[in-house]
Amino acid sequence: MTESDRGRPAGSVDSRYPFSTKGDRIAPELTDLQSRCPVARVGTNSGGEAWLVTSYELTKHVLRDRAFARSVLAEADSPAQDTPVLAPELLDVMHHLERAGLREEVLRALGRNQPDLPAAWVAEITRDGLEAMVEEGPPGDLQRYFAEWVAGQCLCRLLGLPFEDHRWLAERADTDLTMVTYSQEELARNWEEIRAYMQAHMAARRPGEPRGLADRLADLNARQHGLTDRQLSNIVVVLFVSGYEDFAGFLGVGALNLLQRPEVIGAVRARPETMPQCVEELLRYSVVLGNAIPRYVTRDAELGSVSVEEGDLVLLSLDAVNVDPAAFADPGVFDATRSPNPHLRFGYGRHHCPGAHLVRCQSGTAFRVLLDRLPGIRLTVPVSEVPWHPNRMAIMPAAIPVDW
Repeated sequence: MTESDRGRPAGSVDSRYPFSTKGDRIAPELTDLQSRCPVARVGTNSGGEAWLVTSYELTKHVLRDRAFARSVLAEADSPAQDTPVLAPELLDVMHHLERAGLREEVLRALGRNQPDLPAAWVAEITRDGLEAMVEEGPPGDLQRYFAEWVAGQCLCRLLGLPFEDHRWLAERADTDLTMVTYSQEELARNWEEIRAYMQAHMAARRPGEPRGLADRLADLNARQHGLTDRQLSNIVVVLFVSGYEDFAGFLGVGALNLLQRPEVIGAVRARPETMPQCVEELLRYSVVLGNAIPRYVTRDAELGSVSVEEGDLVLLSLDAVNVDPAAFADPGVFDATRSPNPHLRFGYGRHHCPGAHLVRCQSGTAFRVLLDRLPGIRLTVPVSEVPWHPNRMAIMPAAIPVDW
């Protein structure tokens, strides 16, 4: 790309990213850019510009090179992908938790063992949701009674929040992760409502008798004073919003991908021990990221054939990266036995998502229960007629109509 190309979108694709927030297929503009211009200049929802990366190897490079950072995106004069960030801790939660001495508590809660979310409990609540759907009668909505139900139950129990509040919480999480539609004032008001809820919840705790992770963090912070009450409540909201939205989105899109492949359902039911491998392929193949992973250029650098400058915004499209033919054989084919499967759904290296174990473990349990309880489950509409929430940072079906 020549110097004269800088500052304008590459090629003839739509100049504004994202190109689509539907999860039935990857946006064709992404695969076009991947083959033709893997580092492309695009417009953003905030009205600025950014470099969009669709290459697997270049994405790994960005995630491991300290020339590309995340925390400075919260600075007032930094470019933004969507709406401006309301507080610095919202975009760099783990760094703030680490400085406050709270990071290890979060990692324990989200790690391999997940003491707050035993597999038997996850299986039970998954069955409860499906039974409620069956009792209501077909057609059922798998997004509501499976994806959103399981995600809401898990995040409420993890944080120690009353599940009867989950619809109120989910509505505000949905608003927070909706792009374009809302004004900055509306988003700030929505965020303040859920932040105040979290602060009040933690203030009502009984010290030494934690109801969940939120109370444990509040107890630790009361001794260490690493964060203000406002900072801590902001961070707990991030844990809920990102955890719930990403998990509910993946369970919905993943279920939709399975429903299109009865042969995969049959194979996994016959050999349930292969479910973890199937989940990995669902993580790679599913289109679940409505926007992109942002990084900020801290010093002039080379990114592929492009020279990026200090102050530039870089966007990593993990959905595109995970179907890069340079990294995966037959990337457009869903292969439930794919091995190895080095997808970047949860990032890479020091930027690995702390919620990866939660999604992997609880998804496997939930999908197993779904296939066992409703072996004949099927879509009642063509995939092209499945509705989607528009303009969402975490792609999510509006409904998945099914019969069984």
